[in-house]
Amino acid sequence: MDYEKQVVCVLDASTYVGFWILKGLLSRGYSVHAAIQDNGETEIKKKIKDMEKVEERLSVFTVDVMDYHSILLALKGCSALFCCLDSPDAYDEVMVDLEVRGAINVVEASAQTQSVEKIIFTSSLTAAVWKENISSEKDVDERSWSNKEFCRKMKLWYALSKTQSEQAAWALAMDRMLNMVSINAGLVVGPGVTQQNPLSTMSYLNGADQMYENGVLAFVDVNFLADVHVRAFEDRSTCGRYFCFNQTVNTEEEAVKLAQSLSPLISLPPRYECQGSEVYAERLRTKKLDKLVEGTA
Repeated sequence: MDYEKQVVCVLDASTYVGFWILKGLLSRGYSVHAAIQDNGETEIKKKIKDMEKVEERLSVFTVDVMDYHSILLALKGCSALFCCLDSPDAYDEVMVDLEVRGAINVVEASAQTQSVEKIIFTSSLTAAVWKENISSEKDVDERSWSNKEFCRKMKLWYALSKTQSEQAAWALAMDRMLNMVSINAGLVVGPGVTQQNPLSTMSYLNGADQMYENGVLAFVDVNFLADVHVRAFEDRSTCGRYFCFNQTVNTEEEAVKLAQSLSPLISLPPRYECQGSEVYAERLRTKKLDKLVEGTA
């Protein structure tokens, strides 16, 4: 594959994950359309605009995911779309609806182009782990879906948004016969995450105690996550959903380390010491991810 001749789109490139995907693509020699939403200036948006001044393979487009035609302009001439939508505000019932509508518009716009051959859709493990009795399944893998009514009842708005958005994207992609892969990410960690991605981080952690006790709380380094997105595009054999995480948090010591890495979003009492030694069974499975990373997907 001649990467220098490939033009791809990242939408929304100004999200925390989108920005790292953008950097990964540029480092591999791709030309990138960075589609960013006009919802206020951020540190990441400033970085992207500064990068455009010195990077000839980067073009920045301002889009409104509620405006189908603005999406089409950003997608023009692109062979792939990396769709990574995230709310700039705290997740609530209204934001769920907006993100779902945005996902539908982006996939529909891709279907109307003559050039987009593949969609890499960023989703979340929270779209797979929540149900009335989350300990009822011995293993949780790519076949698992969160129960939408349970998410709504428990006000797990982030999980509900990711579940409904991904399901809507899959339904439309199959109807339009689009080649799509979804990457279901664990809690995203990495440089500057507490400053650049605080609302999504805290929204993901809603219900963290239950996820932890049921062996489904996991995190992923943003650089690894971005690399998996690009691999999923480059490997022609990829299909369906891919769970993506580096580690399951299943001991108190690991939970404390995670909390410390997310300071000041999460604060522990001074000189906190671990009290328990219980190890919760890991229930998330990543056979598909392992094959992709090994190059045998």
